[in-house]
Amino acid sequence: MESDNTNRLSLILASQSPRRKELLGWVGIPFEQFPVDILEKSSLTSPQEVAEDIAVQKGDEAYRQLRSREGFGKTFFPCVVSSDTIVCLDTKIMGKPGDVNEARAMLKELAGRLHTVVTGVYIILVDPRDGKEKSVVFSSTTDVEFDQISEDVLEEYLQTGDSLDKAGSYGIQGPSLTFIKSVHGSYSNVVGFPLNEFIKELKALLTSSRDDKGEWRNLFHD
Repeated sequence: MESDNTNRLSLILASQSPRRKELLGWVGIPFEQFPVDILEKSSLTSPQEVAEDIAVQKGDEAYRQLRSREGFGKTFFPCVVSSDTIVCLDTKIMGKPGDVNEARAMLKELAGRLHTVVTGVYIILVDPRDGKEKSVVFSSTTDVEFDQISEDVLEEYLQTGDSLDKAGSYGIQGPSLTFIKSVHGSYSNVVGFPLNEFIKELKALLTSSRDDKGEWRNLFHD
């Protein structure tokens, strides 16, 4: 099956996160946001396994719903991207806080210490060239070190509300920069989407990781 203007991939982001929307936008390919609602629970234990498992759950649910869209596999070829980010202190996985008091306790626990941010990413698609389903799942890890957080800086940050919808009770692209000491690894991974690794994995899935001519981009709607 030859790829033409009608038989091209439609990039779908299975997330409502404005941060992931902004990051994916830097790829330069138009995409649709298609958030799904799942429990975000995993029976696995290691941070990498948990992040990848939940990312797969999100992507598979979006893909399942998109199968009912008109022209699926004929004129509509979705490329679904999903991800999940978790924060780990030693072996403890730190999720999103339930309220500001939980956020305060979590940030105090992270203060002055090095922790790990893991993002699992899942890509599943229908290839317009042969109609076959392809997928890949991977994860990226970044170490983040907090300085000691004084009470005034902590309370000022908590008042912004930035901590309440984020794993580990902070977002690196916001006012938490007032107490982040260092980042070792991918910055975009801590934001919630390892952009560099995503492009490499997508290229390898569609063509070759050595594709320097951008042939993989021609498979998407522009």
